[in-house]
Order: sequence, then C-alpha cells, then structure tokens
Amino acid sequence: MSARSGIPIIYSDEVHQALHENAPIVALESNVITHGLPYPDNAATARKVEAAVRVGGAVPATICIENGAIRVGMTDEDIERFAATPGIPKVSSRDMPVVLAQGGMGATTVASSVVAAELAGIPFFSSAGIGGVHRGAQETFDISSDLIQFTRSKVAVVCAGAKMILDLGLTLEYLETQCVPVVSYQSDDFPAFYCRTSGHRAPHRLDDEQIIARAIEAHWALGNHSSFLITTPVREEDAIDSAEVDAAIRKTVAAAGRDGVSGQGITKYLMRAVDAATDGRSAQANMAVLVSCAEVAGRLAVAHARHRAELSGE
Repeated sequence: MSARSGIPIIYSDEVHQALHENAPIVALESNVITHGLPYPDNAATARKVEAAVRVGGAVPATICIENGAIRVGMTDEDIERFAATPGIPKVSSRDMPVVLAQGGMGATTVASSVVAAELAGIPFFSSAGIGGVHRGAQETFDISSDLIQFTRSKVAVVCAGAKMILDLGLTLEYLETQCVPVVSYQSDDFPAFYCRTSGHRAPHRLDDEQIIARAIEAHWALGNHSSFLITTPVREEDAIDSAEVDAAIRKTVAAAGRDGVSGQGITKYLMRAVDAATDGRSAQANMAVLVSCAEVAGRLAVAHARHRAELSGE
C-alpha cells in the first residue's frame, strides 16, 4: 500500500511492477462494472476492456474504492466481486472523501477515476464517453463534473467524445474556455459516442501517435495542470448513424416539452428514446466503443511512455 497525499492506494502486483518499470498503463473506471450491463455480462465486459488495453500494448488498471483505500488494478476476483454485489454506489470526485472515510465500496466515474489516476502516477485514462454540458444548461446549470475535473487533473483522457443527448457544441465551448486541449485521433470530427461524428469539427486532428505523445508532454511542460483530451471514433462497422440518433433526440425533446419533462429527468428520458429508436443496437454499440477506446488508449500510452523515456535519456 502507498499513501500519496495521505490517501491510501493499493496497487495490484501487475500495476505496481509496471509503475516501477515506467511501463505504459491505462487507468479504467469501475462504474462500467456496477452500473452497466447485468451480471455476469458486466464482468465479461470489464475483462474485454482490459484485454483491449493489452492488445494496445499497455497494462490495464481498473480503479475502485474499498475499505477506505483506492484500489488501482482490480484482480479478476475484485472484478467478480464488484460485478456480483448489488447496490455499490457510483462515486464521483465530490463523493470520494466521504466514501473513503466511511470505508465502503465505490465504483469510480470518469471524474473520480481521473483523480485517482493522477494520485497513482498513471498519465493515461480511457472511457467510452465523457460527460458534458446538458441541453438546457442555460436554465439548469447542469454541467458534468467530468469537465470540471479535466481542469484540475494532469491526465490524458482517451474517449469517443460524448453522447448526442448532451449539447456538444457547448461542451466544446466549455473545454475551449478552460484551455483543455481536444485532439481527434485520425478523424476530422468530434465524435458522439457510438456515432462517428457529432457534426462538430474537432479543434485539432493528429494522426501520428508519437506527435500526440509530444503534444501531451508539451501541454504539461507549459505549466498547465489539466487534462489533455484525445477522441477516437468507434469503428465504422460498429457505429450508429448520427442522423438517426439526432432525429430521435429532436422528436423526443419536443415530446418532453408536451409531457412536462425537464431538468435532470430529461437525460434519462432522451436515453430511453434513443435506445428504443435504435432497436437495442445502442447496447451493442456501447460495448464496441468501450473496447475500441481502450485499444487506442493502450497504443497511445505506449507511444507516450516511449517519449518520456527519450526525454529522460533512457
């Protein structure tokens, strides 16, 4: 056990060895296990995501909270226990101190995983999609804590953008205002989770993994203590057409107004409508996005570890 910044951190043997050797590691969230598919499909999904990181050449480090400590690198038994235990709470960054103090179990979100990854000394994190600015945020102030945490944690985040139920234009505006770099890997557009394009161009496109590694280090060398966002679209054969999803959302937004649905209730309302409109294909696409992001994150972590070794003269 380590206690960086006074927070107990328990590393798996594999992650501990990888850190000792400066080997590439990709942090993963455990929320996918506890708040995704039902058991045992949730455990199988977590293992597929970890396997994808290994295909990319890096070591996976799924993060959770248990017994007053952050666990970095869940064993197969850990994944099975979290997958089979009902009622484990989703823990965002604001909830971490309370859950750690109480000593209970907690599944990490994007925001809390980024906090934990930086504390653990892991510069890369992968998630299928990040949170963003919600539609109607001008009235509700509903902005995901993921975006706030990106302004505070030095971690490179690999994802497939954010879901189209969010206001992706405002999400990009927020990231620009906060000086969080957004790079689309081998694509011109900012993707929208299982849609290859959101209709918004990415601020930057980079195709070379080594150049991305240099850009990440340059961002931090310039004195920024914030995240570096890299988006990668899902494979074409796994994607859902963005026009199909957008049409379902527009139709549902109008229906929500008639039904009096507003505020935080609108998100779940929209997600159900998209699931229905895609005849369940969105669930399969969810899995594909998780896997493709994890594999790309593994490759980028390898390039980044190689660049750091060159900088240090190893």
